[in-house]
Amino acid sequence: MGKKNRIPIKSESDIKKMRVAGEVASSVLQQVAAATKVGVTTKEIDDYAGELIKASGARSAFLNYRGFPAFTCISVNEEVVHGIGGSRVIEDGDIVSIDVGVLKNGWIGDNALTVPVGNISQSAKDLMIATEQALFESISFARAGESLADLCGATEEHVKKFGYSVVRDLVGHGVGKNLHEEPAVPNYRPSGGKIPILKAGMVLAIEPMINEGTGDVVCLEDNWTIVTKDNKLSAHFEHTVHITDGEPEILTMRPRLSFA
Repeated sequence: MGKKNRIPIKSESDIKKMRVAGEVASSVLQQVAAATKVGVTTKEIDDYAGELIKASGARSAFLNYRGFPAFTCISVNEEVVHGIGGSRVIEDGDIVSIDVGVLKNGWIGDNALTVPVGNISQSAKDLMIATEQALFESISFARAGESLADLCGATEEHVKKFGYSVVRDLVGHGVGKNLHEEPAVPNYRPSGGKIPILKAGMVLAIEPMINEGTGDVVCLEDNWTIVTKDNKLSAHFEHTVHITDGEPEILTMRPRLSFA
């Protein structure tokens, strides 16, 4: 990666490989989301994701990363991110964040969405809609010449209109051959220090983590699962995005959230 803290610039050849990784990550995520139903355990969801990743000729970017013990991150209701699949049974009205990262031919695809299960509350629906829209508000700044500060600030500026809070302890990130690269991509406008101007060839994992109540979070005894401090709901959406001179390129494209 060269000099420490330098933001990697991907070549067109690199981006072609990242498109493949992104397509695999998106396909796995969509299939796993469709299988997330009442009565299924989070372990069954994670095992299914593992099978799909293997069948695609990829491997999980999360399994054994810093000791993480699962193929995916599955986080229910008040769980924000980094939930580990286990015996918890999905119930009617749950919202379930699923985060899928894959390594395919040496490159990472990373994406997440929050799945509504059965008859969710209107408040849960509103939170999910605002969180996904916040992701796209930030993506609209993913162009060469824009400031990273404006991209990051767009998330908080959107959700605070609805009284929601961003999680400040966790951030998005650059992504490429490594799961976490420079720069950090917070969901609020950073201040102080040198704020980068975006350049073509940068690739960012942009991932709003938005809480219904306080933005404060705590880590459970498993040393992974992050939950809201007030036990209110949290939603999480993520795309891997290629910065270009024109329109942002979403490498993990999927249909947007839709409520009938």
